[in-house]
Amino acid sequence: MHTTKETQVPLEWLLGQSWQASRVHLLRNGGNRLILAMLPILDALTISLSFALAYYARFANPWWPYRALYSPAFYFQLMVGLIPTWLVLFAIYGLYEPRNLLGGTKEYARVVNACTIGIVTVLCYSFFVRGMEQDISRGWLLVAWALSLPIVGAGRFAFRRFIYCMRRRGLFTTRTLVVGANDEGRLIARQWSVAPSAGVNVVGFVDDQAVPGTMIEGLPVLGSCNTLKTLVKRLKVDELVVVPTAVGRETLLEIYRTLGANNGVRVRLSPGLYELFTTGVHVQEVGFVPLVSLNKLRITGLDAVLKTVLDYGLTIPALILLSPVFLLVALLVKLDSPGPIIYRRRVVGTGGREFDAFKFRTMRVDADAYLEQHPELAEELRRTGKLKNDPRITRLGRFLRITSLDELPQLFNVLLGQMSLVGPRMISPVELEKFGKWRHNLLTVKPGITGLWQVSGRSDLSYEDRVRLDMHYIRNYTIWLDMRLLFNTVGVVLRGKGAY
Repeated sequence: MHTTKETQVPLEWLLGQSWQASRVHLLRNGGNRLILAMLPILDALTISLSFALAYYARFANPWWPYRALYSPAFYFQLMVGLIPTWLVLFAIYGLYEPRNLLGGTKEYARVVNACTIGIVTVLCYSFFVRGMEQDISRGWLLVAWALSLPIVGAGRFAFRRFIYCMRRRGLFTTRTLVVGANDEGRLIARQWSVAPSAGVNVVGFVDDQAVPGTMIEGLPVLGSCNTLKTLVKRLKVDELVVVPTAVGRETLLEIYRTLGANNGVRVRLSPGLYELFTTGVHVQEVGFVPLVSLNKLRITGLDAVLKTVLDYGLTIPALILLSPVFLLVALLVKLDSPGPIIYRRRVVGTGGREFDAFKFRTMRVDADAYLEQHPELAEELRRTGKLKNDPRITRLGRFLRITSLDELPQLFNVLLGQMSLVGPRMISPVELEKFGKWRHNLLTVKPGITGLWQVSGRSDLSYEDRVRLDMHYIRNYTIWLDMRLLFNTVGVVLRGKGAY
């Protein structure tokens, strides 16, 4: 699927690396400290805004069901005291630890938990402690909690987007050496190159088997493992990612003996078998032995909840609004050519379970027999997965494919939980073999009505490109990616490009 080119490292590149590392090191490290310093300030501002809006909603809102006596000075003092308390709770929940920031939805889940515990703490305090100047309004507490979740979350979301933007410009990144230039090491470096928001700046490879001075994946091989200590110091490296499948056991132990205790650099292991572990893992200690198990589903936890909400929240209204279109297309299919209205295509879903994907029929009923009579078309279909000028398509069928109206019945597959609005392409059991080492990844995500392949060229793409895009989607999934792809799909369908 991918050919790696190895070339000699340009001399000017080698001469400039030490200077480049020194130039950005102070800014980068200072920038990382700045992130951790700015977050409590941002949280304090968003918490204050939540409390202030809750105060207005409870005491200055003419539509509140009943009036209550209140002391502005009391609530001001209460807010001033609660803000540092909530910041402490945020710290307890790990919201200022780098490993919990700027990635995934777990950060927002921690925000929800911390805000909820903060309100529960105040409720308990107000219940057990009497003799205060006045009781704390339960209505104010409820509104403060309800507002703090979206406001604090929105503040952190905006901050995260700002950091992602800066990372794409080379700031707030981690200078990383990949120890191991085998297939897994190259896949890891390639993944980081297409995910700049991760903030990983791979400066090169270190490998005992590769020739120093060559370029792999656009990155240099800087030397062997026995030069690691020197390279880390000269290139101001923040992190080593060691690929166990590329280094021997003794070499791995020596790296940890030499650099594992160095506070200036972090040493991390890639999981090995990158093709499997990209779906996510769970680590559990059994009798003090850490065991790693693979996730059966790539999208789990809050990500899965949000994706389900998006699927059903759009599918149910769409089925209601588009019901006249369904009836009209069904009637036209029946009048255009003999045969059933709905075509059932046997495809593979999560866990390898097969199901029937529904489509409006766009082909003549003897399509399979026609293919048997024309082996050259059968070969093209086997090789590319599509026929550009397919003679089996009916007159109406061509229009339905260009407009993607033939795929509308798949909304019922989404409703049945078999598909998602956005995901990898649905494929037949026979096609699964074409995914090779990536087939495990494919079976951890529901196939989608649309996806990266839809907005990137549709049927004009080669099969290799389709596989690459499916894997990119699976590895880089976020709910925001789904929303962006749904929006972009509208324009692609209206243009009708690449559909046949």
